[in-house]
Amino acid sequence: MEEIVAREVGADGLAAMTAAFYRRVRTDDLLGPMYPEQDFEGAETRLREFLQFRFLGNQAYMENRGHPRLRMRHVPFAIGEAESARWVSLMEAAMDECGIAGEARAVISPFFAQVAEFLKNR
Repeated sequence: MEEIVAREVGADGLAAMTAAFYRRVRTDDLLGPMYPEQDFEGAETRLREFLQFRFLGNQAYMENRGHPRLRMRHVPFAIGEAESARWVSLMEAAMDECGIAGEARAVISPFFAQVAEFLKNR
């Protein structure tokens, strides 16, 4: 499955999608306040590296951050159904903007839905 994302999207496509996502997050009334203004760039880098690790095997995330420990890293944030759904919605919009479709979209979308569900803590 990851080879589909590598072939159809690649590192540049994942980077573009991440940038498109964070452009939306900055102005989002629900998710935006979760991010300190001075850390948007860092958050974008971390997500980009995580996605490139997950789908392409790029080791930058592991070298810089270690094991993802997603739930532990997100405990400080109140993530309920609304936040989870909004995160997925903004990711879907970012994929639309970047033209991520077909088989790659069929791999990436369920992953995002699974992560969003996993991170709920409220």
